[in-house]
Amino acid sequence: MPALKQLILSRVGDDLGDIEMALAENLTPYLDLVAEVAGHILFAGGKRLRPLLMVLAARICGYAGSHDKKYATIFEYLHAATLLHDDLVDGGTIRRGRPVAHALYGNPTAVLVGDFLLARSLSIAAETGSPAVIGVIAGITEDMSQGEIHQLMRKGQLDLSREEYLEVIRRKTAVLIQGACRVGAMVAGAPEARENALADYGHHIGMAFQMADDLLDYTADADVLGKAIGADLKEGKLTLPVIHALARADAVDRAWMAALIGGREVCPEDFEKLLRLLERYGGLRATRQLAEDHVRQAKAALTIFPAGEPREVLCYIADYALQRRA
Repeated sequence: MPALKQLILSRVGDDLGDIEMALAENLTPYLDLVAEVAGHILFAGGKRLRPLLMVLAARICGYAGSHDKKYATIFEYLHAATLLHDDLVDGGTIRRGRPVAHALYGNPTAVLVGDFLLARSLSIAAETGSPAVIGVIAGITEDMSQGEIHQLMRKGQLDLSREEYLEVIRRKTAVLIQGACRVGAMVAGAPEARENALADYGHHIGMAFQMADDLLDYTADADVLGKAIGADLKEGKLTLPVIHALARADAVDRAWMAALIGGREVCPEDFEKLLRLLERYGGLRATRQLAEDHVRQAKAALTIFPAGEPREVLCYIADYALQRRA
């Protein structure tokens, strides 16, 4: 895993440096407090996956302009806005190894800075001069909001199906990554076939990425992950490892898991027992297998493009989406 990450960084290090500068240069709030709160979430070590994918998608489509890094900030600002709002809704305490913004600055400020970042992303989208790009960004915000609401509506409900879960994560996670890839093709003026291929790639990367997050919530080290382990369980969120295990558990084990999900305080012993049940009933294995299938489909979508470094790097990122440790 470290070798794969280093390999990717060796190919995109300059791009990531340029993206970092663009994020700072294009934020442009006139209030210092807005800059401080936005910086708290933006510059706390994010992976920059979404803006990087937009830049790489534009490149593989032959983009020859000089605004790709600026346009890429759309997706990191939008992502950061959702994190500010989600942490508040979920009652989170740690994000990227730091206290969540609302704990430091208060709920109203965190919400309003999230609104600012959303508006900033739309303003930059308008600078592309493309109504189609603006439409994509607007559609992403609609989908992400409804995906989060859908998840909130079904919080703690044991009858959440695999299909419903997949629709939730498509909206709350995959559409933003898909949109970054699609917009990269759009700003490059790519033909529809290439735009759709990159959108397919982004969709599958997004699905795999969220499933990896769901696995990490049960298997990662908290210090490495940068947030509390088992947060989904404590918040009553059913993710695929648990959905799969619940569907296959015997009556006794299902009743025990139901009581845990129902809001009982989760002690370390309970968490260890749940991990054993997820292993016994194949929840972790099934989630990983489905994520691996999405990675394969992401790579297959790229075969429309000629072999070369841009395609190779996008394939490496597909593998990283699942293999990462944080």
